[in-house]
Amino acid sequence: MSASNGRLDDAITDFSRRHVDVYGVVKTVYAAGSGPAVVLMPEMPGISPDVLRLARWVRDAGFTVYLPSLFGTDGAHPTAEDGEEVLRRACVSTEFRAFAGGGTSPATAWLHGLARQAHAECGGPGVGAIGLCFTGNFALTMALEPAVIAPVVNHPSLPLDDPAGLEISDEDARAVRDRIVRDGLKVLAYRFDDDRWCTGRRFAAYQALLGDAFDGRVLPGSSAHTDPPPFFRDVVGCPHSVVTAHLVDEEGHPTLRARDEILAFLTDRLIPSRPGDR
Repeated sequence: MSASNGRLDDAITDFSRRHVDVYGVVKTVYAAGSGPAVVLMPEMPGISPDVLRLARWVRDAGFTVYLPSLFGTDGAHPTAEDGEEVLRRACVSTEFRAFAGGGTSPATAWLHGLARQAHAECGGPGVGAIGLCFTGNFALTMALEPAVIAPVVNHPSLPLDDPAGLEISDEDARAVRDRIVRDGLKVLAYRFDDDRWCTGRRFAAYQALLGDAFDGRVLPGSSAHTDPPPFFRDVVGCPHSVVTAHLVDEEGHPTLRARDEILAFLTDRLIPSRPGDR
C-alpha cells in the first residue's frame, strides 16, 4: 500500500506485535531487538515509516526497542488530511493534555508501567525513553519511573498554545527535577532553531527547571529535509522532526549526527562498560 504521494507504507514485519496490559488498559506495542530496553514513543500522527526507521536504528545499536501505538495508523505515511484528523482526536482525548494548564498527560502513567515491564524483561541498569513531537515531553515525565535512566526529549510540541510552556503539572515537575538531581540523570534534547512548535522559549523553560541536567541541542533549520511527508510539509509547516521526518540520511549531516549522539547517549547509560573497554 502506498500513500497518495507515492511513499510506501511499512508493514512492520520485523517487529513482534504484542498486546500489553498496564493497569487494565491494553495497548499494542511493537518490539524488536535484544539488550537493554528503550521505549520509543511515536510522533504525531503515529508510527510512520520514519519513526520505524529510528526504531530500527535503536534496535541495531544493541537495544530492545518498545514502540507503543498511541494514535494514528501504524506503519502509514502521514498524509495532511489523515494527520490533521488524528491530531484533532488526540487534542480532545482524555489521555493527552495538549493545551496550557492541562498538566501531565494521563497517557504517561501507562508508559511508566510499560517501562517497568520492559526493564523486568530485558534487565540491565535501566530503561531509555525517547519522546518525539507530541510525545516529546513524555520522555521527561517518564523519569518519575525509577527504571527510566536515559530520557531523550525530541522537539516537544506540547502545550500547543504556549510556546514557553511545559506539558507537566507543577507537582510532577518538582518530582522529576528532584529525581534527576538526586540520581544525577541527564536529559538530552533536540530542536531546530526555527521550529515554531518547539521554540527557544520552551527549551529555556526546560533549562530553568533542570539546570545543567538539561542538554538542549539546536540545529539550523536550513539542515532539515526539504521534502518531508505531506503532514509535515503542509500542516507542521516548518523544520521540526530532527531524527525522523526531517532527518537527512547522509553521512556527516547534522541530523544524522544527532541520531548518532542519541544512540551514544543511550549506550553510555544503558550498556555497562567492561574492564578494558576504555
